[in-house]
This record gives sequence, structure tokens and C-alpha cells, in this order.
Amino acid sequence: MSLFSLTPARRALLGCTAAVGAVAIALSGSQLLVAPTSAEAATSRVAVDFGTTTGDFRGGATGTLYGLGDDGSPSPAVLEGARVTNTSQKPPQGAQHPNGDALDVESDFFAAGGQDLYVYAQDMYPDWAYNGGQRPADANGDGEWDYLPILRQVVESIASNSAHPEKYVFIPFNEPDAGNWYPNWSTQKTQFLADWSAAYVEIQKIYTAHGLGAAKVGGPGDAGWHADRSRDFLAYAKQKRQLPDVFIWHELGTQNLATFRGHNAEYKRILADLGIADIPVNITEYGMLRDMGVPGQLIQWFSMFEEQKVDAQTAYWNYAGNLSDNSARSNGANGGWWMFKWYGDLAGSETVKVTPPQADAADTVQAIAARDDADREATVLVGGGSSDVQLDLTGLDSATFGSSVDVVVRAARLNGAEGLSGQPPVIVSTRASLASGAATVTIPNNDRYAAYEVQITKPLAQRPAVDTRLVSSVEAENATLANATAYTQDPAREWSFMASGGRDVGSFNQVGSSATWNVTVPRDGTYRLSVLAGADQAPGQHALFVDGGFDQLVKYSADLSHTYRGSTDVLVPLKAGTHSLSLRASRDGQTRLPGSDITLDRFELRDATDGEPTTYPATEARLTSGAQLVYGQTPAAGNGGARLSGAAGASFFVAATESGYHDVAVRYTTTRASAVGLTVGDKAIPAGSVSAAGAWTTTVRVWLTQGVNEIGVTSSTGAVVTDVTSTRGAAQRTADTAQGNAVKVQAESLTRAGGTIVRTLPATTGSNGSADAQGAVSVLGSLGNGAGNTATLARPAGLGAGDYVLTLSAANADKSASINYNPQVISRFVDVTEAGGTRERVTVRHNYAWTSFWDYAQPLRLTTASGAITLGNTTAWAPDIDTVTLAKQSVGTPTTTAR
Repeated sequence: MSLFSLTPARRALLGCTAAVGAVAIALSGSQLLVAPTSAEAATSRVAVDFGTTTGDFRGGATGTLYGLGDDGSPSPAVLEGARVTNTSQKPPQGAQHPNGDALDVESDFFAAGGQDLYVYAQDMYPDWAYNGGQRPADANGDGEWDYLPILRQVVESIASNSAHPEKYVFIPFNEPDAGNWYPNWSTQKTQFLADWSAAYVEIQKIYTAHGLGAAKVGGPGDAGWHADRSRDFLAYAKQKRQLPDVFIWHELGTQNLATFRGHNAEYKRILADLGIADIPVNITEYGMLRDMGVPGQLIQWFSMFEEQKVDAQTAYWNYAGNLSDNSARSNGANGGWWMFKWYGDLAGSETVKVTPPQADAADTVQAIAARDDADREATVLVGGGSSDVQLDLTGLDSATFGSSVDVVVRAARLNGAEGLSGQPPVIVSTRASLASGAATVTIPNNDRYAAYEVQITKPLAQRPAVDTRLVSSVEAENATLANATAYTQDPAREWSFMASGGRDVGSFNQVGSSATWNVTVPRDGTYRLSVLAGADQAPGQHALFVDGGFDQLVKYSADLSHTYRGSTDVLVPLKAGTHSLSLRASRDGQTRLPGSDITLDRFELRDATDGEPTTYPATEARLTSGAQLVYGQTPAAGNGGARLSGAAGASFFVAATESGYHDVAVRYTTTRASAVGLTVGDKAIPAGSVSAAGAWTTTVRVWLTQGVNEIGVTSSTGAVVTDVTSTRGAAQRTADTAQGNAVKVQAESLTRAGGTIVRTLPATTGSNGSADAQGAVSVLGSLGNGAGNTATLARPAGLGAGDYVLTLSAANADKSASINYNPQVISRFVDVTEAGGTRERVTVRHNYAWTSFWDYAQPLRLTTASGAITLGNTTAWAPDIDTVTLAKQSVGTPTTTAR
């Protein structure tokens, strides 16, 4: 964490805050798909030379500081998809924060491919700055420094209890230059260097005693780059043979987008001057509030760190467990998460030379490019400006790509920290002839907060189509407003969260407050209205009017603040044509709805009539154990699919808008009788087999959890998998309540024991829970904190042994006392016990209000025919629970059809 640059005014500010445009593509031999937005539009040119490699992809720029909170927070699918290779956490029993303990999160982190787990040893202290900002004394005059017993406890705990102590990096000092013990180098240098030696020796002594070999130590850990301190430190550490294994400093402010390359070059010169071999760098804190969750901001940081081949960790401004504001709710993706995922997808490739319009200028267009010759695929990630982006591509070798390529561009947008974001839509899909390995791609762009993934492959038999489901995207400030005010969210205020389009609408706190806009829909059907909005520490409601008549209540869950935004979705039936939509603070024009003072940012309307089928191509999947993309001439050849056999697999990260049954269709080809294996998370799903060669589609009805779901596909007998499509419409929603599939009950109807109670939330709370006719919500409270305080669900007939998903709609607003600028949020846990069978634990992340409810899901493998399910927690309070859903992981019989 860093407060080195926070003035009192900034601290106060922080506490208070505490449809892509038309797209044109010009390619050799290609037709212009859509006219440019403006012939006079400025263009930012980015040159990408795929013929000049710059090294193996490192993939360390999506590290996080306190990105992990507890076991299960973030969820395994979110963590796996983000591919976080390095993270810094607090030491075991560290008092600085209530969660983020390294030993609590290591299992999930390493299971998801994590490589280096850093520990901020000084976070044993409860206060910031540490120990009141003063170096602890040397105790009793015996020469032992008071900090050494604390450091000893940290290292001893990890050496004794970690399953992977060799993967830890100890950081004995955090921001020593910024109010933490050694700010004055001219007078405190000698003391710091001596203390580095004492800490270094102590860490190594403990690992040696445990037979673990040398421990890894990182430092010096400065809050900013200091050439003088760094040179003195390295010279001393070399002389003492106590060099760090990782060199650490922080790059936090906006200006560091312009200065980091210079700092890193100076660091390398110091190493060379001192005759020291390369020491890898980790920038263990980077970026500001305005950068987190924002694709167009993150790409600027990612590209800079990847170019320099250093690791780096997003700063910790809010709370642990959401990848530094780069994941949404308990299990979801926001725009930042998709940037993490796209960046992680480059693993195994080589990066290539990129020349942006300006290399060392903040808030400009930047890019990363990579090529994967084995899969005959090239990728560019680009964004960060508000003008059209022209990619000048060269070096696309004909031996790899042939004489033409397919180009597919997806767009990731700012969608708030808690905005659930589906798969980024395809905005360009075309084929082009290569002229001497060159092509030009122009992406019209007026959104500085957006970023784009450009995939270039050999020609595909069925190229992904441009997404046409978004029929309307309106910035709230462009609606017709009454009794509300449009505000500018200036990106120059780096301690602020950003708004879509740079503005939002607030002061929505009067009976007559409203925002009204028109939409035109192409056909009769069902449409999904997604409202990007911020609710300050409490849930809220608006009345949705369609063509002047009341349609339904829109219920918002709580957010961290008015500007820490989330998404809320409702389904709206509409006839073809133009309609007026209006969000109002009152349903009857006389009484203001509870919690209606919501900040509105953007309104999007998507066609959901056909169940919103979403296709995830193999070119976007993570391939493992030898799986490889292959290209043929026909769909039957599995062109652009992943060849699987033996242990080879493909992982697809599927984003579900809501929890419930989805039809998951796998398209594949075989050359003989074969079968595909399907998993959701780590649970196997029966998928059947085929008896001959052919092109097939196998469809399975499975329960997906709201947010990110990892769907794995294998074929031990051999298949080429083209893609996976998920669909959720009326038929799938009906399956949610079909007898023998699932049971959903109000938590207050469970059989209660001990002190467990039913708590009623009156309509005036504005709760987004399941309300009765009067608007009141009844919840299960005072669960746990003792073995006898439980609630039990009897298993209905038909729900026998097998794989299930248990979903709790729960609220948790628990926090510990504030000691710094971080909300000191606490996770709560529900222990789930099957009578005579299994036991699991559900992690319930903090969600801002006791009257606001999110879905929290846990896979269960029930082993008895009818054993009741008991909820509780013997050692601590569980969350409040609104509803409980127990659903079979899959239902029905898989169907396979030839195509």
C-alpha cells in the first residue's frame, strides 16, 4: 500500500469515493465493412512488426497486491482465467488487514498457476505507517532489534506451514523512503543498510534450519524510484553478498506511465556500473484508482511492463479479494478482468516489436503484440486513446499464415468495478490477402477507456460474426434528465473512479428525478436492459417506465460508493419499433423509492429473444498438455479448432449473466468413433460419444454460476473442438424450477436451531432481496458463531447422490475497525454439511450492505441418497441468507447431432 503522495485533501477525497462506435477495417484485398465515424477523424498509428521478436512473453504485469482475500475469494474460475503469476499478501496473522493472509490464499493461487507469492513482512503491524512511522528500538541494550522477532515469526510460520515455501519471496521493508522508518537517506542510510543485513541474515537462517535451501528476498521496496538510494543499496548488498533476489520499487502516479522506462534503464546502468548480474524487477505497486477495472488504462501499464520484461502488481486501494478492483462481485468479470484474461492468453508466445505513436507519454494509445507460430496465430492488444487506431502490420510470414489471414477484433469496455461483463463482442470480422506479409487494420474508436483484442489467424471455415445483439448504448448524461445533474469524472483526478464517456448523472434524489431515452428494436422479443450505476453502501430501486407506463422495479445491489459502479440487468419485452424508456425515482409520482439516489452512468439494451447464445471459439481457449490449433479447408476438418487427444485439453471461460441452467453446445469433428469429455470447474459432466467420423454438436444442459465459469473439453480418443456455445432462454429458465432438477427455498423456511433467527427487512430499506407483496424481505440471520446455531434444508425427492451446485443469496457487510484508507472488509463463511456425507465451505465476500444480496456458489458432491443439508459455522458468524438453491450440476440426456 502507499500513502506517500496522499495529501490530507486527497485522503478525504479517497474516503468519500471509499456500443462501440462504427468500425472500419482496411486490409489488402478486403472490403470496407462499415463507414468510418468521420472522414476527418484523427488516427493514432501503431506499427507492429511480427518479423522482429522481442523475447518470450513474460506475463507478469497482471500481478496484484492483496488481489487475493481468502480461500475462494476470488473464485477459482476468476483466478484461473486471470492467470495471475505473482501476488503480494500479508504474513500469517498479520494485523494490517483482516484478510489477505498468504497461507490462506496459497492453495488457490498455486493451483491456478501462480508462481511467486510475495509477503509484506511489515504488515504484521496493525498501524500505517508501521509502528507509528518510527523504526522499532534495539531492545534492552542487548543489540537485538525489536523488529527481528516479528520478522522471525513471519518466516518461521511460512517455512513450517506452507506447502510451497520455495515459491515465497519475503519483502522485509515496504516503502522505507516514504515515512516508514528510513525516509531521510542522508541521515538514515547507514541504519537501513545495517538493518537490511540483519533482516536478510535472519530470513536465511530460518530457511536453512528447515532444510529449505536459500530463501528468496525482495527489496529495497521504495515507494518511488531513487537512483541514489538504489545505487548505495546495491553496492552495499553486493559487498555483503546479500543481494536481493528481486529488485522492488513502486510506480504509482499517472506520470509513471511516462517515466518508468527511464527508471528501469537507469537501474540497469547501475547494475552494469557495479558489475552485478541482472536481478529481475517487480514493481509491487502500480496504478491509481482511475486505472483499475479500465481496459484502456490497464493496457498502457501492461504494455510498458511487458516490453521491459518485468513483473508488476496492481496497487491495493480498496479491499482484498477482487484482483485490485479487476473482478466483479463474487465470481464475475468486469472490463479489467477481460484485459487480464487476454493478456494471460499470450502465455507461450513470443512478443514482437511495437511502435506506438508516443512511447513515454501518459494516457496515449499503447499496444502489446505477440505471435504463436505453433498455433499460427498473432495477437495485438491495443487501446488507451480517444481517436481511431490504425495498426500497420508487417512480418506476417507466409510460411506460417499463407497468402491471406482472418482478422477478428473484440472490444472490452469500462463497466465499473462491480459491473458483470460478458464476453467482449466481436466488432470486426474479415479476411484479407497479405501483400508481402503486410496488412493495415483501422479501428474507429472514440472511447479512451476501451481496449481491443485483435486476433490474426490462418483463414477459418467459420469466422466469428460481428455481434449485432447490442441494439442501443446510451450514456446517462445524454438522456433527457429531470431533477438530476450530469457530473464530469475527470481522468486527471487520479484518485477518482472513471465513468463511461467521462460523465455520469447524480443528485437523483427527488420524487421527480428521471432519465428518459429512446430505443429502436428490430423485432418483437425480449431485451436485456443493463444499467451501469453506483449505489453508495446501500441497495436501491428505480421504476422502469416503457412508453409512459410502469413496467417493473429495477433493484440495484449496494456498491462501495456512488462512483464505484456495478451493473443491474432486467428483461424487457418490446415490440419492433421505437420505444421510450425511463428510469424514475418514483413509481407513483408522489413517493420517492427507497435508495433511489443512484448514480447513473450508461444504459445498454441487448436482444435476448433467442436466449443470448454466446460462442467461445477455440482460438480464445486456453490449450493445455499438447493441444494445438489446426486449420483445414472445410468445417468438417475442424478448421481453427483445437486438436485434442490423450490428456490434451481446452479451457473456455464462459460468462453467465445469471445463475441457472444453460445449454452448452460443443462443436467438434472426429476421424473415427470417439467421445468428448466435459467439465465445469473440476466436476465432470456426461457428454456421450459418437460412433463414426464426422462433424458433430453435443449439447448438455448444465448449471452455470453467475459470472465466470471454466468449461474444460477433452477427448482421450481424439477430436478437434471448434467452439463452445452457451444459451439461456425461456426453456432453460423453466428447467431451473423443474421437479427433480433443483430446489430453491426462502432461507427463513429452513429448519432453524439454536440462536438462528428470521430477520425482516422492511420495504424502506430498498433491499434487492426476494420481497413479498408489501416489499419486505425476510432473511436468515444470526447463523453460526457456535455449533448449535444452524439451519437445515431437507432434500426433496429426486435429488439423490451426485454433483450439485449450492447457491446462497447472501449479504455480508462485516468490517473491522478502520486503521487506514482501505475498507477493512471481512469475509464470512458458511460450512455446508450433508448428513452422513460431504462437507464444504462457501466463501461470502463483503458486499457492502446487510440489505443487499449477491449469489455465492459452491459445487457439492453429495454422497447419500437423502441426507439433509445443514448450514452453519462453529467458530464465527455466517452471513445473512435470503434464498438457498440446490441444483443438479447437469440434467437431462446429452444430445449429439451431425452437422
